Amino acid sequence: MIDSITIEVIRHGLLAAAEEMARNLCRTAYNTVVYEIHDYGIGIHDAAGDVVADAPGIAVFTRGNDHGIKRAVEFLGADKMLPGDVFLLNYPYWSSAHTLDPLVFAPIHSDGTLIGFASCRIHVLDLKQKDAGYVLDSTDMYQEGIFFAAAKLYREGVANEDVFNVVRFNSRMPERTIGDLQAQVSACVTGVRRTQEIASKYGAPVLTEAMEAINDHGEKLARLALAKLPKGTWTAYDFVDQDGVDLDRLIKMNVTVTVTDDEMIVDWTGSEKDVRGPINLPVGQTEAFCSLIFKSLTTPDTPVVAGNFRPLRVITEPGSVMHAVPPMPTFTLWTGLLGGEVVLKALAQGMPDLVPACSGGDVCSMMGLGVNPRNGEAWLEATNEAVGFGGHAGGDGADGIMHLSEPGCRNNPVEVLETKSPMFIESYGYRPDTGGAGKHRGGVGVGRSYRFTAPSTGICIVYKTKTKPWPIEGGREGDNNHIVLNPGTDREKVTGGSYNLLDAGDVLVNNTGGGGGYGNPFERDPSRVAADVRNGFVSAGAAAASYGVVVDPVTFEVDAEATTQLRTAMPA
Repeated sequence: MIDSITIEVIRHGLLAAAEEMARNLCRTAYNTVVYEIHDYGIGIHDAAGDVVADAPGIAVFTRGNDHGIKRAVEFLGADKMLPGDVFLLNYPYWSSAHTLDPLVFAPIHSDGTLIGFASCRIHVLDLKQKDAGYVLDSTDMYQEGIFFAAAKLYREGVANEDVFNVVRFNSRMPERTIGDLQAQVSACVTGVRRTQEIASKYGAPVLTEAMEAINDHGEKLARLALAKLPKGTWTAYDFVDQDGVDLDRLIKMNVTVTVTDDEMIVDWTGSEKDVRGPINLPVGQTEAFCSLIFKSLTTPDTPVVAGNFRPLRVITEPGSVMHAVPPMPTFTLWTGLLGGEVVLKALAQGMPDLVPACSGGDVCSMMGLGVNPRNGEAWLEATNEAVGFGGHAGGDGADGIMHLSEPGCRNNPVEVLETKSPMFIESYGYRPDTGGAGKHRGGVGVGRSYRFTAPSTGICIVYKTKTKPWPIEGGREGDNNHIVLNPGTDREKVTGGSYNLLDAGDVLVNNTGGGGGYGNPFERDPSRVAADVRNGFVSAGAAAASYGVVVDPVTFEVDAEATTQLRTAMPA
């Protein structure tokens, strides 16, 4: 039996290798979505494809990498995966993401024996999808780009120019797309090299045993935490605004969560079927975002390992929005970003002191593209906006941070966007009064205003605008997300997910939602309400209307007598 100290040394070596993979990726990627936003998922896996170390980026990517590697091994056979090979997989139903989130992975061998895999998934800019930038209204898989079903980018260390040429002649941005794929290769080669060094130092059998022990320990931690959770069955539902094709049809996400002594079962039976647009999810992504919620409840303080998820069982109906089958369109993966909070909504019924209220509920992505008049070249830049988090039993929701589906990510800085594109950021800041009122306030969202200085396309990928963030224990709803085009003009338009052709001078404002509140707002300490007014999170008017607290808007002092009278007169 391997000793625990050696296991721990190897575990940290694998984590360091994964982190080095991420650093190499960010140094070599062509795409700001990767090196600024950290839109990636990186892992080192055992020979079965189960992750044993990761570098945090988009949380759902890492578990999706497990699913993709396993499907590729089933398809090709492990004997076809040779030293020096590097594979490209973006077939959505296997890879757990859309075509522009390709999974690149490489087998790791030691003395001729397969001992694991290194994986890297990122968002690339173009792989022949029908629309430049992003696809919002595809009706089948064949409109969503070119597919690679575990094709070899490298054969035993030699570049497969046939595959690279297919990419080169089927991309609107071939240089940047190929550059990003090569950055993924670089990350994987780093992971292979570092893992082989560990195998060389300790021996492949010891490394393999350590990987098994790491996952077994991860399972043990998860089961210990699961045993402490309240037991029961709870059902909840929420909606995606529309599917991109049937614009007036709310798409229902229905979940029943059961917690027992042995497992958590997340059952999506009853979710929408016959969804024509591209918000259907590959089942690997459904499993991935459920895993994120499960980990947040059981082992939030330890790195991701596959063992963490052995007590989790996810049930889906093939052909539903939660389990796409060919040729169902899957390009706009926003159901996977919104679905995690539907699981929390169900759990809040049985464990309101352990989960937060709904956040602003969306990633609120804005992508711009066109031709840059400064250099005559095609440009494409994107950023995700922060939202307010839901209030919880322990305190207020965080103000303006990245959505819970991508905790390792950042947004794109103003300086980068203005340098690389004909966009001018007119304003950027918190949105007062967007957090739901409560004993513990929901966090506030943000607003960013873009003025386009050249004809451009502005793609808004926001799919929670028609429903508001839900509260807990008597709190109030948060404000919802919404996009405003040309505010204050006769062309003003309020929208959500949309593909917009913009002229020079047009303005697009991305307003993100606030979190739901927790608890009765009249139980909030008036001094905390006054602090919120002073900090610009709550207006004086909202302090009186929502909390029954009278705050002087100049001195920010609480009028105690008027507050008592107001709270007495107002209904609870």
